[in-house]
Amino acid sequence: MIKFNRGLATELGLEWRFLDDSALAGIFSGNSVPEGADPVATAYAGHQFGQFVPRLGDGRAILLGEVIDRCGLRRDIQLKGSGRTPFSRGGDGRAALGPVLREYLVSEAVHALGIEGTRALAAVTTGESVLRNGRLPGAVVTRVAKSHVRVGTFEYFAARGDQSALRRLADYVIDRHYPQLKSADRPYLELLRAVCGRQAALVARWMHVGFIHGVMNTDNTSVSGETIDYGPCAFMDTYDPATVFSSIDSMGRYAYANQPRAAQWNIARLAETLLLLIDADAARAVEAAGPVVEQFSGTFAECWLAGMRAKLGLQAAEPDDDALVRSWLDLLHRNQCDFTLTFRRLCDSADTPPGAPGAVSGSSLRSMFARPEEYDTWDREWRQRLAREPVPAGGRSAAMRRVNPAFIPRNHRVEAMISAAIEQGDFAPFEQLLELLSRPYEQQPRFQAYEQPPRPEERVLQTFCGT
Repeated sequence: MIKFNRGLATELGLEWRFLDDSALAGIFSGNSVPEGADPVATAYAGHQFGQFVPRLGDGRAILLGEVIDRCGLRRDIQLKGSGRTPFSRGGDGRAALGPVLREYLVSEAVHALGIEGTRALAAVTTGESVLRNGRLPGAVVTRVAKSHVRVGTFEYFAARGDQSALRRLADYVIDRHYPQLKSADRPYLELLRAVCGRQAALVARWMHVGFIHGVMNTDNTSVSGETIDYGPCAFMDTYDPATVFSSIDSMGRYAYANQPRAAQWNIARLAETLLLLIDADAARAVEAAGPVVEQFSGTFAECWLAGMRAKLGLQAAEPDDDALVRSWLDLLHRNQCDFTLTFRRLCDSADTPPGAPGAVSGSSLRSMFARPEEYDTWDREWRQRLAREPVPAGGRSAAMRRVNPAFIPRNHRVEAMISAAIEQGDFAPFEQLLELLSRPYEQQPRFQAYEQPPRPEERVLQTFCGT
């Protein structure tokens, strides 16, 4: 046992307190099947970087089963890396230790940031080696989700022309995730609208914290609105809309700024699978579904701007807010500023008048810009906008700190943690990162060094899929 998430286990209502680490490791490696579990690997298809693959499925994941948690919510518990399945396509179905630690750490960090995503319940070593680029220690991660139904699940049955299965699947998703739609006049159209809205809100939250998923294929797009599959994902350091980390995204299809368009494209693929359920007349179905897909852009823009307003300390809405936000982002880009740290330093200056003794706007924040005079110009516009806010200035910084994290899973820290675990068997850096990332919005003086971006020689420019 590397790590067992006792808090999540309690939330799920699992009876774990009478099990020692050996028994827990047996369960979460797949060596012993819990009573009542009926493990399955599920089928799905997917558009991978725009190319349709009609049969993918859980190649290295096993669904142990479902539980009803303490809030009455049904949740999946799934092993990832426990061995071959009927969908392994020649692979070994295993996972290496590095990707397991990354998924555990990043999924829990994303949760702590307030973003919907799968959770990590356990991580165990297997004692076996897996062959990737050489021999690597094997491991298994256990993830928990509201469900593992994907856009690609719908595509699997649509590609086979199995309308009966599609209807059963759509009804199941409505029952499980969107029960309020059961009485709708057109429930399958409303299902499309609901998934569209959740995806738009989810991607907006990614953008707010500089998260880059890296592999936004339709088989990695959850209909429950959760972030799923933390393979080549990463958090951006220096702000650049074209940032790509994934080694398999050579064309930048899923670059930071392209994520909203990619999500809308995925929603369009979902719409295609639902057309005959929406209306038996294909033309009428397209006429109904088209505006829902087009609505994604507007929903995303609203969610994104609302979040960016909060990051800049704005509560009221004004017509020019979008221009103010974009001029700030352009400023960060031109000056090659660190996305997370610059926003966090902006929090410190929000309640400090310019020119006041010790004013951050005249010291550490300003010094982060290669051309500080450009920052001065924007700062004047921002403060004029803050002056029109209906709330008093006092406390604005605290409110901004609640949406601008001090700590993210910095790529160089994650890689250093993985190296320590693999090369020295040292899991202390993993535990330390988990601890500080569990409270990303809080000041943590003893971890202050972890706020800092990487030095040039520490920068990680590429991340890799665990397969």
